[in-house]
Amino acid sequence: MHHRIIATALAAAGLLFTAHAQDMKQPNIVHIVVDDLGWRDVGFNGNTDFATPSIDALAAGGAVFSQFYVQPMCTPTRAALMTGRYPFRYGLQTAVIPSVSAYGLDTNEVLISQTLLDAGYRTAIIGKWHLGHADRAFWPRQRGFEYQYGPLIGELDYFTHEEHGKVDWFRDNEQLREEGYTTTLLGDDAVRYIETHDGSKPFYLYLTFNAPHTPYQAPQEVVDRFAHIEDPTRRIYAAMITVLDENIGRVVDALDRTGLRDNTLILFHSDNGGTSNPLFAGVMADVSQIRIPCDNRPFRDGKGSLFEGGTRVAALANWPGRIQAQPVDAMIHAVDVFTTIAYLAGASTEKSKPLDGLNVWDSIATGAPSPRTSIVYNIEPFRAALREGDWKIIWRNLLPSTVDLYNLAEDPSETNNLAAQHPERVAAMQATLDTLAREAVRPLFLVDQFKVITRNMQGEPLLPGDDGFGVSDQF
Repeated sequence: MHHRIIATALAAAGLLFTAHAQDMKQPNIVHIVVDDLGWRDVGFNGNTDFATPSIDALAAGGAVFSQFYVQPMCTPTRAALMTGRYPFRYGLQTAVIPSVSAYGLDTNEVLISQTLLDAGYRTAIIGKWHLGHADRAFWPRQRGFEYQYGPLIGELDYFTHEEHGKVDWFRDNEQLREEGYTTTLLGDDAVRYIETHDGSKPFYLYLTFNAPHTPYQAPQEVVDRFAHIEDPTRRIYAAMITVLDENIGRVVDALDRTGLRDNTLILFHSDNGGTSNPLFAGVMADVSQIRIPCDNRPFRDGKGSLFEGGTRVAALANWPGRIQAQPVDAMIHAVDVFTTIAYLAGASTEKSKPLDGLNVWDSIATGAPSPRTSIVYNIEPFRAALREGDWKIIWRNLLPSTVDLYNLAEDPSETNNLAAQHPERVAAMQATLDTLAREAVRPLFLVDQFKVITRNMQGEPLLPGDDGFGVSDQF
């Protein structure tokens, strides 16, 4: 099985770009990633508590995905998007990079920003990074992004832009102190970037809002619009998503005003499912006394989990005249974004390590069946999950070990564990996971945390010279 995954990916990487239509104009790409959004927290997936008219308009005119998969948490998903490779291949498969940690995305990995830069694109990240902050070698400007604005980590106060008293707000490697609500500031900067684009080259704008991640904060005048929502945290959450929706609408309006809209692909999705377990609510929010407001129905669980609620996310793609307006049921994973964007840009991936991503453009544009027949949800020392066709296995190795097997076509909510009825299928899928696990890089988070525990036991500081935010002198 794993050999088929690798072989298919290699074939896609090696052959795809020679078949690229020579007369295809390189599109602008606005890649919008939001943070911890619940599946049902947008109108196009059934939310009725509050409106998301700008996002819904994009959905109405584009492809709405019912099987768009990401990793269970933020850093792993962002790594998969940037590299086109599963994060277990380079050690970022577990958790997120803590603010006190010094590791980041391996600098030997080639990112989509570097690939597009080589293909003649302007490249910009406006928003959250979270792929390494303690060493400048990990920062976006050193990884192929010509322009950067926003937080390097991304879990921060929405008004002060601080985490634990440290300002996490930068433009082009320089720390900024400025007033404003983060979602609005990011929207302002994205609009400015589009309006000042000279048109001599296409652009890739990686627009990564930290909303609606904790802490749950929003301008009071927006919160006041939702007095009809009884739960106070859900009321704030509604306001956060409303401001998010308004700023996405402003970005689309800017594309219209500048005449760029017809040659711009907009891709929108969350980085993982909405939070449901307090363990994964972040380090800046005490959620012990509140009801966590995210809604992942009809899927089980949420952020941090290998169930569908943590990994299947709200997503859409819109490109006037190029993407048919329809529901798309094709299976797509975050790693496919790299390969598909590179195809559209006519960009070579020869510098990349072997890609896991497949070209899913036909599925996006026309709803054609996906070339993807399997998904590796994750490979960790203590758990792993795999989908082959409609069958999904979740294998937890901590004693007592457990195995779940679900038929997602019949049971997308994962309520009926069929492992006992299908022992042969379980054994075959476990064998695939075991083989992949032998190829995996040890999770850098676990290595890092072991060092932290050891230093604490010895009475040493978290990091030599640590000031609470890693080793960068910017913090």
